[in-house]
Amino acid sequence: MSELEQTRVALVTGAARGIGKGVAVSLLRAGWDLVLGDVDEAAGLATAEELARLGNVEFVALDVADEASVQAALEQIEEDFGRLDAVVNNAGLSDPDTGPLEQLSLADWNRMLAVNLTGAFLVSRASIPLLRESRGAIVNIASTRALQSEVNTEAYAAAKGGLVALTHAMAISLGPDIRVNAVSPGWIDTRDSVLQRSDPLRRIDHEQHAVGRVGQPADIGELVAFLLSPAAGFITGQNLVADGGMSRQMLYRE
Repeated sequence: MSELEQTRVALVTGAARGIGKGVAVSLLRAGWDLVLGDVDEAAGLATAEELARLGNVEFVALDVADEASVQAALEQIEEDFGRLDAVVNNAGLSDPDTGPLEQLSLADWNRMLAVNLTGAFLVSRASIPLLRESRGAIVNIASTRALQSEVNTEAYAAAKGGLVALTHAMAISLGPDIRVNAVSPGWIDTRDSVLQRSDPLRRIDHEQHAVGRVGQPADIGELVAFLLSPAAGFITGQNLVADGGMSRQMLYRE
């Protein structure tokens, strides 16, 4: 099989559930071979088995905050596929509320940055040789919390803000061989479909979005699939906000 005929291979971290799983579904439907990386082996294997109906899926145990784990995962990908065309750095601690700043421990601060920021650095760095060979792309999943905040979210906001900055820095350093972009989701309902039906969000939750609804993982998945495609070949170093218009509203208390 020639290089042009080979199926593109993508690694999605934190892919066992939520946005990562949504990204994996979109990429599989776009014809990619998928490597799902997650620290939760049981959930990751179950997701890989579930998504196998859509295409070629492999699971690798991956703790993005552990350098040895990252290196082992990339070695396995190279051994199993011989190539890597894209990385989606999605893995992260998802609860932004770490309590009052004066009570935030250094250990909790460091853990948030290790997973949500350093993890993307470690995975990206380890992926560079394969991505440079394939002239591939990286998408970092940041957050609108990199741009605006609620109370008690300093560690999360700092990590996601750092991820946006890391994105444009890597885009300049790794171009033209590797494109690097970020996606900043807003409110995405990552609960499973059964729970969404049994415990639906309030009408006001949807109506406060300019598009009239809260987001779904597929909304982010489709945007990531576009950014990794040749159609986005002129886009790099950017942070694309996908929040249904939420962050563009001027809200005043009356």
